[in-house]
Amino acid sequence: MKTSIYATLAAITLALPAAAQGAGDPAKGEKEFRKCKACHMIQAPDGTDVVKGGKTGPNLYGVVGRKAGTEEGFKYSDALIKLGEAGEVWTTEDLEHYITNPNKYVEEKVGDKSLKTKMTFKLAKNQADVVAFLAQHSPEAVPADTAPAPADAASGDAAAAAPTAEAPAAN
Repeated sequence: MKTSIYATLAAITLALPAAAQGAGDPAKGEKEFRKCKACHMIQAPDGTDVVKGGKTGPNLYGVVGRKAGTEEGFKYSDALIKLGEAGEVWTTEDLEHYITNPNKYVEEKVGDKSLKTKMTFKLAKNQADVVAFLAQHSPEAVPADTAPAPADAASGDAAAAAPTAEAPAAN
């Protein structure tokens, strides 16, 4: 009995850091984004530079909640256009997987091995941190804590569902 209690406590202790890491740390993500700014910038619609960067890749302001392959003024690969046509709207979870291996992600989502993205960089670690940073600069992103619980959505309670009706304030 003691052994199973110790094993359970050890498992919980080891799982907590992994669960916390899944949420991502925007401050760490900002530092990690330095690798990304060789190709990407984050520029608000009013022209304010959040992060000055390259123009090889699209502006990442508002990427969370945006349909894939649709940033105005950027010429996307066929892979990202097809991904958007398939209905992909970037979520934090999807972006974490995408930046880990862009071509593999598109292949899995679209089912076409011949499609290749222009993004050759693969982020091997701290993906959740980078995406948390991007989410801070995505006014259309709906934070997970404002999504209605399944019971609230099923009950039709307008007050419970109200937080999802409004876009969160821009940072």
